[in-house]
Amino acid sequence: MIPEHKIQEVLERVDLVGLISRHVELKKAGREWKGRCPFHQEKTPSFYVVPEKHFYFCHGCRASGDAVSFVQRYLGKTFLDAVRDLARELGIDLEAQQDPGMRERQQLKEATDLAAEHFRSILWQDEGRSARAYITSRGVSEETAQAFGLGWAPNAWSLLAERFQKTGMLDWAMKAGLVLKRNTGDGCYDFFRSRLMVPIRAPEGRPIAFGGRLVGAEEGPKYLNSRESRLFNKSDTLFGMDQARDEVRKRKAAVLVEGYFDCIGLHQVGVRHAVALCSTNLTPGHMQVLKRGEARELVLLLDGDSAGIAAVERLAGPLLAAGATARVALLPQGDDPDVFARREGAEGVEQLLESAQPLTAYLFASLLPQGKGASFEEKMAALERLKPVAAQVPVGLVRSSLFSALAEHFGWRSNDVEAALRSKVPPTPKPAAASPEGGPAAPARPLPEKPPPPMEALYVASVLRDPRLLGRDVFRVCDELSHMGLRMALAHATSGQGTQDALFEAAESVKRAIETSWRQLPSEGQELEHAFFAICREIMVRRIDERLTYIKRATEQTPGAFDLTEETRQLLSERVELLALKKRVLEELKPASPGTKAPMQPV
Repeated sequence: MIPEHKIQEVLERVDLVGLISRHVELKKAGREWKGRCPFHQEKTPSFYVVPEKHFYFCHGCRASGDAVSFVQRYLGKTFLDAVRDLARELGIDLEAQQDPGMRERQQLKEATDLAAEHFRSILWQDEGRSARAYITSRGVSEETAQAFGLGWAPNAWSLLAERFQKTGMLDWAMKAGLVLKRNTGDGCYDFFRSRLMVPIRAPEGRPIAFGGRLVGAEEGPKYLNSRESRLFNKSDTLFGMDQARDEVRKRKAAVLVEGYFDCIGLHQVGVRHAVALCSTNLTPGHMQVLKRGEARELVLLLDGDSAGIAAVERLAGPLLAAGATARVALLPQGDDPDVFARREGAEGVEQLLESAQPLTAYLFASLLPQGKGASFEEKMAALERLKPVAAQVPVGLVRSSLFSALAEHFGWRSNDVEAALRSKVPPTPKPAAASPEGGPAAPARPLPEKPPPPMEALYVASVLRDPRLLGRDVFRVCDELSHMGLRMALAHATSGQGTQDALFEAAESVKRAIETSWRQLPSEGQELEHAFFAICREIMVRRIDERLTYIKRATEQTPGAFDLTEETRQLLSERVELLALKKRVLEELKPASPGTKAPMQPV
């Protein structure tokens, strides 16, 4: 992926007049250049190039954009090819200038993609018989196994390593932890062997790591996960979120389990808002993933044994610290979520979820069942177990409310409860001290990503939802997009890579803007088309009004008609053309008729 700042450098350094002059005869017109539009037949020149702003536009057909869009449109290039061609001419080495971290991330993506396909294909060959038998024993159908991309790593020392060697990706595979260097001699060996492979995917659906379940062998841990990398951070990843995201958004809730196959089993019976931890801890990163997925409530579905009860205590601190609405559903003794789901089906699971208790009510009742009637020693023992939970809750309303609820359950005063737990009050983070004079300067903070304009994000989200809409863009609004990240996402999606890959490649700010826009748009059909036309209309009218405002400022000091300069005449002529264009836009992109859903306006 080409960094945005390198694309911006290409646009700023390119000689736009020189580039366009290769294909269009241009003449100087004040501070601009003028010629006949190369995109439609015309006798009177209405095509302008504005070198100061690195911009061209035509008043006749409304073609407009920058150097990249001109090369795209005139020469029929893709967005990425246009950028690369211009960079090559300017001597800008995009690969050499690329952020090393971003380049490594791209290499990890490609290595992980290859490994996922390698494991998946072997599962359905003869070598995968034992793994398929294990899948069947867990009650997982072939359809579900295919949906989750399950695979098989056979008991061969270097099968995957040899494949990476042949493709020239061995170093990338080592960075991803998929192969390891031999302790003696040359070469590498496979990290995963004799394991049923479960791809861990980003919410957009692309594999970023693996969980391997030992099958048919005795040596090694039962489960083995990929090591963390620039691509995979277990503290920011929830297994199954790619499959669950639509149902989570629909229900505004998620079900949290602790095992991969628990999550897979729930999905198979129709409980499609289930996700699983990739580690034992619940982190703020996980809570952010759920928040972005619009989960307002979390139901913990855990084993009904002592391990499940201990898990509630372990997860309670992060949930309370985040102020999350959470409930607890415990399975019958001896049941795992996937076993229960196979036996009772979706209806049985849903009944169990509906009967789930609020987190604090369950926590208090399990730690001190007798409540106020418990002995002093029992209360002190319960408080001791609660100390790790309270230690994670920052000072504030949630913490004081927790102490009040505890005091009510224990039959003690709130101050006494707080005093008993005070030894674990979380420290207040101190502001970073200024570096001493003459000492090393603190590392500069990276500049915040520029958020995409909401209306442009709505445009891109519409096209990603239904690519056919791009052909209905009669005014070429795609050339008016000012945010480079949105243009890149659109280019990736319309170049055959697909929506999921386009989002996976996008910066977080772009991803968030598109996901927010998706929630504001109608889902499909005529309503989506009407919304798309309204978005195009809004963007075009804004662009025209911006130019009209500029013309007004530039010409309002004109003393009289006889004193007009050539540049002023051009601007006044442009104003007439812009007003005509605005009228055409308003007429051709009329708002939807009454009763048709219009897009929500961005906040």
